Amino acid sequence: MAAVAAARAVPVGPGVRGLRRTLPLVVILGATGTGKSTLALQLGQRLDGEIISADSMQIYEGLDIITNKVSAQEQRICRHHMISFVDPLVTNYTVVDFRNKATSLIEDIFARDKIPIVVGGTNYYIESLLWKVLVNTKDMSTGKAADRKAELEKEDGHALHKRLSQVDPERAAKLHPHDKRKVARSLQVFEETGISHSEFLHRQHAEEGGGPLGGPLKFPNPCILWLHADQIVLDERLDKRVDNMLNAGLLEELRNFHRRYNQKKISENSQDYQHGIFQSIGFKEFHEYLITEGKCTPETSNELLKKGIEALKQVTKKYARKQNRWVKNRFLSRPGPSVPPVYGLEVSDVSKWEESVLEPALGIVQSFIQGHKPAAAPVSMPYSETENKRSYHVCDLCDRIIIGDREWAAHIKSKSHLHQLKKRRRLDSVAVNTVESQSIYQDHDKELKEKGSPGQSDQDLKVNI
Repeated sequence: MAAVAAARAVPVGPGVRGLRRTLPLVVILGATGTGKSTLALQLGQRLDGEIISADSMQIYEGLDIITNKVSAQEQRICRHHMISFVDPLVTNYTVVDFRNKATSLIEDIFARDKIPIVVGGTNYYIESLLWKVLVNTKDMSTGKAADRKAELEKEDGHALHKRLSQVDPERAAKLHPHDKRKVARSLQVFEETGISHSEFLHRQHAEEGGGPLGGPLKFPNPCILWLHADQIVLDERLDKRVDNMLNAGLLEELRNFHRRYNQKKISENSQDYQHGIFQSIGFKEFHEYLITEGKCTPETSNELLKKGIEALKQVTKKYARKQNRWVKNRFLSRPGPSVPPVYGLEVSDVSKWEESVLEPALGIVQSFIQGHKPAAAPVSMPYSETENKRSYHVCDLCDRIIIGDREWAAHIKSKSHLHQLKKRRRLDSVAVNTVESQSIYQDHDKELKEKGSPGQSDQDLKVNI
């Protein structure tokens, strides 16, 4: 517990002159199920910090189980922000709204000589606090921006992409037509400002401290901790987590919310699982079970329940992998001048939490507070300086658009692509044989005609060939 005692001894309370300049913005990254909230609570207690949730679903009131919010008791132990303050029926709350409110909170926490601790799994929320990466448009303060973006997202993805390619070809070349959110946002930026999204991004990158991945850092002393675990261990932990959520009353929580908010929308066939609280993992997975409960046989209902549980487990594990890929791609594989170091903490064995996670984390944060370089080495990964994250590739064979060099390399080695390649070669082989057969027939026919050989029909010749 040496690190704990040392961290407690660091004066971080009010009245310490000049300390504000060295206090770090602590950011805890990691996949769901790695213990981010636990570590944030422990650091907040020991370092007199305040926690800011960067979770796009925890901002909404209700659904505490499915969004895995910290308990009211835990929130009393250490002050938490950005949890349960948006009406669940609001669907136009944006990352810009989050950034504006959370940035103001961070500045206020620093002004009180306390340490802000950002924790959560919503990647673009965290990026909005670390870097200058968002573009403000004229309607952001009125809420019209989110409404316009939602209108655009209702249109066909390929039609949207074609329109974007006409006004911002550079941006269009970096986005997949299926990525309707980003395509719609880039179109919206041009509509409301008359300036292409690409131009805005170029201006941000050109600012002092900016780089190829984004604009400059918003806060000068970020301390980033990444909790990671063995994939098999994490998968097992996430399966148990879903079981624990069910035991804690997940289904009843979903039923109640469904009755209060979603039933009318479903009856009108206007439910929307792409915006607001309804994006939460668990809604789509249990949709069929909820709308048929009491209207089908118990056997059918039980099968739908099992199907929902299995789907929830699968999508949770898939989301965890996505979160880890973001950390590796954004921080480790493609570092730039404005990408801060990331300190990894192994969380596979929770029985060794204190010595493997808590104490090292406290030591790292203490070093940042004191203005020293941590003894622990940051995580690094090999990367290629020539790799293009946004290169545009078209696979005619699979009728797919692939964005990024790494993604393209993975695609051409994938089973689906190799299957299509094998199928194409087989068809080409048949076509070649057919052409050769026709050529042989024509040559024989020509030879017979030249010799004037009578009595042999074309059908006879085909049989002989």
